Amino acid sequence: MLSKALFRLGTSAARHPWRVIAAWLIAATLAVSAAVAFGGRTADSMTAPGLDSQRAAELIERAGTGQEGMTAQVVVTPLEAGATFFDDNGARTALTRLRAEVKTLPHVLGTSDPAGALVTGGDAAVRAGLVSADGRIAVVRVQYPDQSELSAEDLDALVGLGDRLRAELPLRIEMGGNLFYAFSGAEGGASELIGLLAAATILFLAFGSLVAAALPIGMAVFGLTIGVATMTVLAGVTEVPTFAPVLGSMVGLGVGIDYALFVLARHREYLACGLGPQAAAGRAVATAGRPVVFAGGTVVVSILGLAVANVPFMTVGGLAVSIVVLIMVLASVTLLPAFLGAAGPRLARAGRIGRALRARKPGRLARPRDLSAGPAGWRRWIGHVNRHPVLYAIGAAGLLLAATLPVLGLRVGLPDDGSLPQSRTERRAYDLVAEGFGPGTNGPLVIAADPTGDPGVVDRLVKAVAGDPGIATVAPTQIDRATGIATLVVFPTTSPQDKATADTIARLRTDVLPTAIGDGQARAHVGGAAASLSDVGQRTSERLPLFVAAVLAMSFLLLMLVFRSVLVPLKAVLLNLLSIGAAYGIMVAVFQWGWGGALIGLEATVPIVSFIPMFLFAILFGLSMDYEVFLLSRVREEYLRTGDNGTAIVEGISRTARIITSAALIMVAVFLSFAVADDPSTKMFGLGLATAIFIDATVVRMVLVPATMTLLGRTNWWLPKWLDGMLPRGPVGADGTDGTDAETTGEAPRPRLVDR
Repeated sequence: MLSKALFRLGTSAARHPWRVIAAWLIAATLAVSAAVAFGGRTADSMTAPGLDSQRAAELIERAGTGQEGMTAQVVVTPLEAGATFFDDNGARTALTRLRAEVKTLPHVLGTSDPAGALVTGGDAAVRAGLVSADGRIAVVRVQYPDQSELSAEDLDALVGLGDRLRAELPLRIEMGGNLFYAFSGAEGGASELIGLLAAATILFLAFGSLVAAALPIGMAVFGLTIGVATMTVLAGVTEVPTFAPVLGSMVGLGVGIDYALFVLARHREYLACGLGPQAAAGRAVATAGRPVVFAGGTVVVSILGLAVANVPFMTVGGLAVSIVVLIMVLASVTLLPAFLGAAGPRLARAGRIGRALRARKPGRLARPRDLSAGPAGWRRWIGHVNRHPVLYAIGAAGLLLAATLPVLGLRVGLPDDGSLPQSRTERRAYDLVAEGFGPGTNGPLVIAADPTGDPGVVDRLVKAVAGDPGIATVAPTQIDRATGIATLVVFPTTSPQDKATADTIARLRTDVLPTAIGDGQARAHVGGAAASLSDVGQRTSERLPLFVAAVLAMSFLLLMLVFRSVLVPLKAVLLNLLSIGAAYGIMVAVFQWGWGGALIGLEATVPIVSFIPMFLFAILFGLSMDYEVFLLSRVREEYLRTGDNGTAIVEGISRTARIITSAALIMVAVFLSFAVADDPSTKMFGLGLATAIFIDATVVRMVLVPATMTLLGRTNWWLPKWLDGMLPRGPVGADGTDGTDAETTGEAPRPRLVDR
């Protein structure tokens, strides 16, 4: 039985705390050393097998034109108002020098030459897309090799050159491109610190003890160190997306501190019973650690379910985050009880538990239910909801459904550099390019064509593409002599994140290119960053229903196994869907409609990043199950003890309310600390996670759960006899409880409600 195994594990760790802590220190040292020696860099490969953009990338790679590598752009304009590159010799000379110095940077394969184009005339430079029509803005496009051959040092070299030349040339110099996206570094250091400080404050207020507040933080830092180091080692084997470390830090800190909080709360209850620190730690791990294992497993399985999308970077990103969660679960049942054993009786000296111990007569063993009875305020609130279940069920469900309505307008896309704050050079470069050359210049499409058997197809393609109303300009065609493959860089009339750009991509694929190619063997595909993100968004949208159905079915079966009930898991699944739907709706309102966007530093409305809805569903459904498991485990204990549904609901929920509220506040604080990051994707992850957890821990757990469980009555725990016989025994005892808790309370559990 899982409870007995966890009891032995927790007791052993508490008896030998310094051995366990030393083992974790060694593991952390080895993980960090392995990351330094064998770790790789995160990389973003927004492609997937079978997508049209992936086929375009494969043709470009075969052609070897260099367009498959990384790019950057240096955007300049004269500092003197009214000066242009057409008539200002000083500005032209500065532009020539800038281009020459950029070309000498390490790993630069080549650059465009706006100054050289100006020698042949302003019109030629404008037609080449290197100088704006008014002569005020020029672009030096920089070509690098594949990302695997580059590092953050290349970005530093480019940025350092810009900083030096700004002081020496009469030019305003701004920079952008996917070199910045790849190597500007994942945000999170400051956010993690803010989240930890907020968590420490909440823990101190919850426990009234610095020691008690420090233990969950220490455990989470240990786990996060090993988790992120392991993620770095994984990046040395395969491509790990750049968002994985940030998302792993968010989820890892949240679940790690939460899991530790629940185990620590149970430990203090057992200390209040008069148990010694070692026995209390063992029984805390056996009782609270059991739902930790189950909840953590649910989070991991939900996230690993992302594999159904068949998008490699999502699968690997999910695997990386799952590793962090697994490490946090392991730390909760080994490292934390070691901390509890090392802390000894000091954890019982503050607050209500200390007072209870001082009031206890010598030789008298206190009862947990006497010392852990729910606070009077929570008991009154749950009792009030239970007396008016219909009103509260309808009102809360209506509120969440109203918050979900904006989902009907959800639009996935690609937030580009135009959504970054004005303090970033990438944003300023984006604005200059859009001003001088049109918004579509910031998101070029690359059409790769294999003219096999039809040498005239390239000319027809150029003419057809240039005639499309969504295309502003077509750059000169590049043809590889060895393979004959042609690449056309085309610039839409609209920005990368505009829905019209996605419509243009779809029109090119379904109408323009097939018409130009005809029935021959030639083929052409549309690629580029905007096309790749559009394709990934379409694939995730197509696979989302299958993914949601699989996660719901899995969660239902696991909860039915744990709680030996049909209606409890069904209710849990439906209520979790409501909280996640409301979080989606709020994200649409903030990011697409701009409601309250300024509060998190959002300077422009943006579409929802294509892969985020599926990622958020996986994480949020797993995390929301955490609270469901913790809360229902306590309700079930009370029901098995008393046999009364109403009493079980009031006692179980009120006893866990303060801990669940504290845990939710910690998660919300951690996630919101990431919502103020510069990157829109990080903002979406942070706000989406924080919103869903807040709704789940308040409206759902403290209103909808007691209301619906009251309405269902004893049928909450109904299980058909035939199904009870088919189900294997889950991580609970044969009687539905674990023996350790029964020994502590001294009360025998009551039997399950099974349909005979």
